[in-house]
Amino acid sequence: MKRYVVAIIVVLFGIASSFAQDSLNVTMVGSLYNYWADCYSVAVSGNYAYVSDGDAGLQVVDVANPGHPAEVGYYNTPGYVRGVVVSGNYAYVADWNEGLRVVNVANPANPVEVGYYDTPGNARSVAVSGNYAYVVDGEAGLRVVNVANPASPIEAGYYDTPGYAYGVAVSGSYAYIADGDSGLRVVNVANPANPAEVGYCDTPSEAFGVAVSGNYAYVADGGAGLRVINVVNPTNPLEVGYYDTPGSARSVAVSGSYAYVADDHTGLRVVNVENPSSPIEVGYYDTPGTAWGVAVLENYAYVADLDHGLRVVNVANPANPIEEGYYDTEGVALGVDVSGSYAYLVDGAGGLRVLDVAYPRNPIEVGYGETPGYAYGVTVAGDYAYVADGSSGLWVVDVSNPENPVQVGYYDTPGSIHSVAVSDSYAYVAADYDGGLRVINVTNPANPEEVGCYYTPGRPYGVAVSGRYAYVADYNAGLRVVDVSNPIHPVEVGYYDTPGSAKGVALSDSYAYVADGNAGLRVVNVANPANPIEVGYYDTPGSTEGVVVFGYYAYVADGGAGLRVVNVANPANPIEVGYYDTPGSAYGIAVASNYAYLADYYHFEIFDCSQATSVPNHDPLKVPVRFSLLPAYPNPFNPVTTISYSLPVSGIVDLTVFDLTGRKVMTVANGFSQAGIHRVVFDGSNLASGMYFYRFESGGFTVVNKMVLLK
Repeated sequence: MKRYVVAIIVVLFGIASSFAQDSLNVTMVGSLYNYWADCYSVAVSGNYAYVSDGDAGLQVVDVANPGHPAEVGYYNTPGYVRGVVVSGNYAYVADWNEGLRVVNVANPANPVEVGYYDTPGNARSVAVSGNYAYVVDGEAGLRVVNVANPASPIEAGYYDTPGYAYGVAVSGSYAYIADGDSGLRVVNVANPANPAEVGYCDTPSEAFGVAVSGNYAYVADGGAGLRVINVVNPTNPLEVGYYDTPGSARSVAVSGSYAYVADDHTGLRVVNVENPSSPIEVGYYDTPGTAWGVAVLENYAYVADLDHGLRVVNVANPANPIEEGYYDTEGVALGVDVSGSYAYLVDGAGGLRVLDVAYPRNPIEVGYGETPGYAYGVTVAGDYAYVADGSSGLWVVDVSNPENPVQVGYYDTPGSIHSVAVSDSYAYVAADYDGGLRVINVTNPANPEEVGCYYTPGRPYGVAVSGRYAYVADYNAGLRVVDVSNPIHPVEVGYYDTPGSAKGVALSDSYAYVADGNAGLRVVNVANPANPIEVGYYDTPGSTEGVVVFGYYAYVADGGAGLRVVNVANPANPIEVGYYDTPGSAYGIAVASNYAYLADYYHFEIFDCSQATSVPNHDPLKVPVRFSLLPAYPNPFNPVTTISYSLPVSGIVDLTVFDLTGRKVMTVANGFSQAGIHRVVFDGSNLASGMYFYRFESGGFTVVNKMVLLK
């Protein structure tokens, strides 16, 4: 099901080929989240709930802890999942126009389809008894499918009901079919090759769902509520009682003396059916969405709540059902940052999700924090995640305990925030819709304060900061270079009007790499911030939304064209060395070591890019044999000088400038650098004349040099 409404929580690996159209030198090793669409039904087996999720396929949720359900796996079916039942190691999925799908769920983290049967109608629901699956197939009635060999389901027989078959339950030799406006149909399936109707009961409304317990069939009859039908004589079913629910009864499950009704917009209704002739509602829970399906196991009712996911309701006291937990991914993956063993994913309406990626093949969501707006971007610095939350501004979230992110502060900017960068004590926010670049002091994370702003001529979508400059991806106004050495008074010093729509920017050495929409990746020399000059570009096949540079490679989130890996060792001639055509639409990207972490709209994926980056990108003879920090040139200088350093191996670099008192005045470089010789520009325009020290640290090597600023 290659589509853009696919729908992120799960761990999925080993099925990359079923999603990607194409790839080169890049391998998907892990995937988390198949964003949820509309939950129609649910089946529970052991510690797992299996949710039929429409366009998003089959979702597997661990409900061992009912207060904190966690998605552990999914299977993205080719159709539109409406029903599911689990028997043994197999989930049998009613996949609408794609018929019956048989999915092996022995490993819940990695459901695998092993067989299917394409029914002639639209598969709505399914029940399994013995070696047979009973599929209600809309206008095509009841289909009886032999699943003795799950890899090769074969239709054994069928019965064309007079109505529209919505739901089915099987008890003994009979299938009980909720047949829309034709009510309840009772079909003898003792001979699967020749199912025969033996009786029916014409309900007053439209039969959507059915459950059988003992001598009674309980029918969810739409606007006529719950109907109780005596089926002790299958040839003559008789209604003996009913309860007219306040909503529209869509599904029903029976446990003990109670019927649990999924009642559309009025949620879950609990009905005492101890006396079948006089059902009485004893309790209810008004779910936030539209209750469409329900399953009951022990003290819990599991409600498929359409656009509000899976709700877990404690019904130990039927008179007072209480929701204990829920699982729902409300948004779409738009941005990601990685720090240590955790990936921080912003999820649109779903806020911030924290994922343990210590084992890339098995990412696990460990925590989340809801934000009030629509989260577009995130940057992590220290113990805090800074979330660009759309029209709700900047939110500061304490992630010192990744399993329990806590919002500690916010600043409501005037525009709609798309991106945020953090440097020292300041957050630099790109605020679209006339919000410009906002400079926010986050020294006290509980009380962020705006200290300055610069109104760019375009629509700020992305921002990166290096030294005294903020580089703004300003959509239709290209790349803007803003001097933020005085945060109270940011001043634009230069710009480059890119040919496309600048949406993101990354910095490495003296170059800015701009994700320029349909104009691809643009490489801009910013050694002289007052005069940025484009030196090269790579026209990607998609629409570039984000970019990260790591060593000699630019990793591009390229919209519908997925992940592109571009060698930028020669900035004048970027060359694509690998790609992966993802199932979603790539918006945000982060890189750590050989792995790229992609916010792919309806998916989160982890890619091993080591093959793409395995070919040496420079002459080995030019790799330095030792660490060194070269003298600044010129020195003395006014006000700009170049500092060069060499690395015999790739690693983390810190290059910082101090005054005579030992006070840090600027961080010139801080982050990963590839082995080789590097040059960075230091601009002392905002400093007083005098002697300064610059300290270089990398790989245990530390050296300090001095330079003199003369004005």
